[in-house]
Amino acid sequence: MPGPAGPLAQRVASLPLVIVGVTHGEVDDDWLELCDVVVTAGDPALGAIEENVERFPLAAAALALLLRGQPGRSVEEGLVAESAVYSVLQSGPEFSAWRGQHPVRHEPDDGARVRLKREGPRLILTLTRPDRLNALDARMRDELMEGLAVAAADPGITVVELRGEGPAFCAGGDLDEFGSRSDPASAHVLRLRRSIGRELSHLGARTTAYVHGACVGSGIELAAFADRVVAAADTRIALPEIGLGLVPGAGGTVSLTRRVGRLRTAWLAFSGSTIDAATANAWGLVDDLEP
Repeated sequence: MPGPAGPLAQRVASLPLVIVGVTHGEVDDDWLELCDVVVTAGDPALGAIEENVERFPLAAAALALLLRGQPGRSVEEGLVAESAVYSVLQSGPEFSAWRGQHPVRHEPDDGARVRLKREGPRLILTLTRPDRLNALDARMRDELMEGLAVAAADPGITVVELRGEGPAFCAGGDLDEFGSRSDPASAHVLRLRRSIGRELSHLGARTTAYVHGACVGSGIELAAFADRVVAAADTRIALPEIGLGLVPGAGGTVSLTRRVGRLRTAWLAFSGSTIDAATANAWGLVDDLEP
């Protein structure tokens, strides 16, 4: 079988389909490179992957195409590609069907989203929406951007910590805001202008994310941009976006692929499965476990 640069791999690269590999022991790396997602025979995630590909064929094909190219892109290029795909899917029938089945709630929530605390050279940014499991909404995004801007502008800040208040670090994006922008093109531009992942990446070695409880969707996508991720024993990690007819949209196809590679990122994203802190640590998705 030809290597990754061979004719077969080149033909597959632009095909809008999902190639699922099922392994029965050790396999050749060239074979793995031709697959979009790989599962071990008997892995219960295979059923979830098959169901998601069947129910959400547009999102599944878009995810496969996006992940194939991410390892060769810079962080900035990867964020542009992901946002473009995410925006296209937000205008598609699969997301529209999900949105129609999940009416937007109109619950007042005027509290602050992020608390900034300076302790000498340390800047601690704490998500403060515990009653919603720190769901990331536009207000939280903007307050996080402000906090990260403080760190970027002050060379005296040598440590930036990202934490979550309450039972969860961040249970993902606020579903009530999904698809709320006037049009996907405007949302794409705004997403790139206000990219938390890009700012965390630029801060580099100064950043540590302390995660616990639900660390889902944008929760793990953003945390993975930090130079160091520390997880509590109760941490639960998942990428559920395909079940909404979408792909990860907070930078997960960029941050996770750099930590665990394309195929493990694909396994999480295509299956929607949840992993625990120990598994995440073994993979390299988190760097340390809290005692």
